[in-house]
Parts: sequence; structure tokens; C-alpha cells
Amino acid sequence: MKICKRHIFFFSALMALSTGCSKDFLNKPPEDQIVTENFYQTEEQVAASTNILYGLPWFGFNTKAFWAITELSGGNGRSWSGDVVNFGDLTVTGDNQLLYSAWESLYSVIAQSNMLLLNLPKYVNPAVSKATVNNALGEAHFMRAMAYFYLVRLYGAVPLIENNLDHINDPFLPRHRVEDVYKFIIRDLEFAEANCVKKMRGATYTANGHVSSGSASAVLAKVYLYLKDYAKAREKAELVINSKEFKLYGTDEVPGTNYDGLFRTKNNNNEESIIALQWTVDLVKYGPQNGTQASFALNSTITGTGDGWAVIGPTIDLQKAFEPGDIRRKSTIMLRGDVYPEINQAAGGYTVPDDANAQGTHAAIKKYVVGTPADNGGIGAYQKTANNTYLMRMAEVYLIHAEAILAGATSTSDAGALASFNKVRRRAGLGDKPSITLDDILHERRIELAIEGDYWFDLGRIDRAKAIGIINNQERGTYSNDSPPVIYSTKITITEDKFLFPIPTSETTKNPKFLEPPVPYKF
Repeated sequence: MKICKRHIFFFSALMALSTGCSKDFLNKPPEDQIVTENFYQTEEQVAASTNILYGLPWFGFNTKAFWAITELSGGNGRSWSGDVVNFGDLTVTGDNQLLYSAWESLYSVIAQSNMLLLNLPKYVNPAVSKATVNNALGEAHFMRAMAYFYLVRLYGAVPLIENNLDHINDPFLPRHRVEDVYKFIIRDLEFAEANCVKKMRGATYTANGHVSSGSASAVLAKVYLYLKDYAKAREKAELVINSKEFKLYGTDEVPGTNYDGLFRTKNNNNEESIIALQWTVDLVKYGPQNGTQASFALNSTITGTGDGWAVIGPTIDLQKAFEPGDIRRKSTIMLRGDVYPEINQAAGGYTVPDDANAQGTHAAIKKYVVGTPADNGGIGAYQKTANNTYLMRMAEVYLIHAEAILAGATSTSDAGALASFNKVRRRAGLGDKPSITLDDILHERRIELAIEGDYWFDLGRIDRAKAIGIINNQERGTYSNDSPPVIYSTKITITEDKFLFPIPTSETTKNPKFLEPPVPYKF
């Protein structure tokens, strides 16, 4: 195996070829991917060639950038931590390290995908079936599309790259128009939809780890929703719903389950999971693994591994957004006195202490907090858990379906829209609504997907004046220690230019073309 261990095919490396490896390192495969001439020889090797696309390249995005950018900016989380605090008041500049981490990580996903798309057809053993090859290519197109979907929502116009090797000698790429980035995303997802295998998600969870044709259809529904192409969003959502490939956990579709189970390690790749990042725990190496719990957990009693720093807490605004009786609250937010039998099981469970106070919120984050290694079959370590990171779940498809039927109208009582919308609410223990508005759907999306990195993007896609009004009225302050507590109010004033983040200064310095107007992409 030949592996170049530094900056391999990260987009930034194209801008700085003197970072440690020689220039010819760009002719080698991406980080931790084996030399292609010796691979792709069997069905199993080709199927396994896409494994890396679900983990390692996403590390820099998943570890802190993901929740800092989306949950703090969107008003679901708050923090005083110096490296993330500017996302909470939307004073982020291009010098922010986490913006660079997100940029680098997402372009690493693209580079890994591009290398597979380039080399698999070239080096695959002719004996490998066409279906296996096409499925792997479909997965690579899918993951490239996912990376670009995040990039365009974070930064707007960004450079489109199909073959990193094309830019070794001329790495000064322009940005491409937003409409072309979306066209590129749709093209990739349509390829994945046509070439990835069709599945039926079942209880053998290990078989559900990779994406399917249905996964591509689901993400297409979301992309079309962002483009306000409601007819196509509805078409794709109904295709996914009617296929019955994915099921809503905690309903009669998956008997014996509940919403809380979605966020337990043992249920990775469950029937509701459409696309999730796959993490493992390596007890020897320190590096790209899932460190989310280390940041979220209230204390080390929960983790049992010496971490648990509570560097993010749920805002007062998010806490007050939950309706009485909503079972999702306890699975999302820990409040004082809550009992969690599944955490610290060796001691009889965990009770949230009366002085719980992550970042001044009198609460803590629960979602993606899974407990000690012993609570997870012995798997886990310092800053390492093996629970997946969802990028999309079936519940969102139902909410997309309802919004696509609403199609920009004031309200709807359409039976199909209500069936999808109320299915999600009933799972949460709430009553049906006889008609729904966009506000209802946005609220439901916020609560259902809280701490999963979605609400900021919802605010970015809706009517700008409406989004500004929502953000400016959010309570992002803290509670006092009085009894009853007083709110030390903090509200921010967002402006039009804050809905996209600046491309990292390190990148615009190396490539001034990023500061120029975007250009059309030549398809």
C-alpha cells in the first residue's frame, strides 16, 4: 500500500503544493486509499471501495464545525467557547478555523469521490459485475453531491471539481454560479438514483450502512424543496414513501422501537436512516473518529472516559419551543431531574443533577450522547464513540412531502400533506393538526431535527424577511441562578449578508479568484 499522509487531495493542497509532500503527491490516491492498480479485483473489493466515503473525509466537518456552524448560528445551541462563540452572534469572519475545517473536509469528500470515479472504471477487473461497479460509482456520485449540497448552502458559489488531477498545474479555479452547483448536485444524485441498488431496509442493520437508489431519491426531494420546485420535490418524496424502503422508527412500521432509540449506538443504520456517516472506535489510534459526545455531554460521569465538556448547551429559545408532552424533548435536551436508565447503567442509570447548567442554559444536550463504553457494548474511548451521524432520516421525507404539497400557499388541509405531517407528530406523542402552515412545518422540522445540523439551512432557504424576523426574536441568553431563575436576555440582529459564510481567508489569499464574481460551469 502506498499512502501519502499529509493533505492528500484536500482542495487547499491544490493551492499550496509546498505543504510537505512533493508536487507529485497529487498523482497518488487520497488519504488512506490504497493504490488502485492493486485493487478493484473482486466484487468484495469494489463494494468496499466506497467505505471511506462514509467516514474519514467527513471528520473535520463532523467533529465541531458541523454543530458550531448550524446549531449555534441557527439559535438551537449556545456556547461561550472561544473557537465557536462567533457563530452564536453571527460575527464570523473568514479567519475562523472551523470554517476552514468545514471547507477542507467537504472538499476532501469530493476529492475521494472523484478519485474513485476516475480510477474504478480504469482499473476494475472485467470479471466484476456491471451492477457492482455501477453501484460503487453511484455511491461516489451521491457523496460528492452531499458535499456540494453542504458547500453551496454554507458558502454560496463554490468551485466545481470533477477531476482533481486536471488542476495540479493550474490550481487557481474560479467559483461557479449557485444555479450551476445545484445543477451539478442534481446530476450526481440522478446518476446515483439510476445506478445504486434498490433496497428494503430491514432489521439487519449492518446491511443498511451504504446508500441506495432510494437514498438518492430522498435527497433529490430535499434539493428540489430548496429550489422551490415543489412538483418535483413532491414526486421524489412520494416515490420514497411509496417504496416503503425506509420506515419511521417508533411507529407500527418498526414494532418495539421508539424515537429515543434512533440515537443509540446499537441502532446504527436502522430502518429510518437514509444516509449516515459511519464511525468506528480505534483504541490504538487517536484521530478521525466521532468525538461529538465529548463536546455535548454534560460531564465525565456520562461518558466514563474523562471527557464530557458541555461546550454547547440548548438555548432557552429551543427549550421553550417544545410543546408539552413532546417525547422528543427528553431525547434532545436534558433538563434537571431527568432520568436516563440507558446511561451509566452500571450505577443504575443517570439522573441529571439539580445544578446542570451547560453554557448557562440550566440544561444540556442529550441527542448523540450515548453514555459510557459499557453502555455501548464495550465500545468507546476518550473522544471516541461509534454512533452514526445522520445526514438524513425518513421523518424528514414526510415533512418535505407535506411542504411540497403546501407549495408556498398560506395553509393546506390536503389529506396527503396532513397524513405525512401528522405521522411525525403522532410518533412524538402529539395530536394531529387539521390544517398546516409553513410555520407549522418549520416548527416541526426544528424540533424533529434539532441538533442534527438542519435548522440553520431551513432559515437560509425561506423568505429572507421571515428568516430575519425569526432569528432576531430568538432568545440566545442565559438563566441566572436565582429561584425562580431570571433570563439574562441576549438577542442578535442579523442582516442579509450573514446567511452565507465567507470562504476561508486562507483560501482566498492563495486564490484571489475566489473573490471574483462566479462564472458559469461548462457541463
